[in-house]
Amino acid sequence: MLIKSLQAKALIPCLDSCFTGRLSMRVVFIVAPGNYRDEELFNSKSVLEQAGVRCDVASTQRGALTGSRGASVKCDMLVGEISARHYDAVVFIGGSGVQEHALEENNTILSIAREFASAGKVVAAICIAPRILAKAGLLQGKRVTCFPDASAISLLRQVGAHYAAKPVEIDGKLVTANGPQSASAFGQALLDVLG
Repeated sequence: MLIKSLQAKALIPCLDSCFTGRLSMRVVFIVAPGNYRDEELFNSKSVLEQAGVRCDVASTQRGALTGSRGASVKCDMLVGEISARHYDAVVFIGGSGVQEHALEENNTILSIAREFASAGKVVAAICIAPRILAKAGLLQGKRVTCFPDASAISLLRQVGAHYAAKPVEIDGKLVTANGPQSASAFGQALLDVLG
């Protein structure tokens, strides 16, 4: 009985330490102001929040952001207000809004991706959003996946990425996923890489 009690007491600091570490983690999700894929945002964000990670949502416009399936989320900040000093990871959410709102051509968004990568932070993208990382010059020699769209795959290969037709791909602190069906697994992969 005494041994079990001592084992339990030894485990409590470990649990506290693990939980406290996650509570101090922060992740910022970047979404298009419209037509982002709802499941990609909400499912991956939910996995992180359930583990105690604080999540913020940023976009190029303030207010309510409506996804392609009709769900809405409040924009916590504009992309120009993001600093890698305040976050452990940046996550780019896909959907047709990425191209409709030219996120892959937005210099502020490209700079954010580069800033997080340079700071050694986790950089992640799902669905069509790995195009942003390609345009930011972050994929040379990296294993990545994306939505199985010929033009997206072609772009990834043009910039020197090694495309893998997998649901989720992890290469160091780079996490990519192929679309909404992989959103929860993407969230779990983010959690694993965050530690």
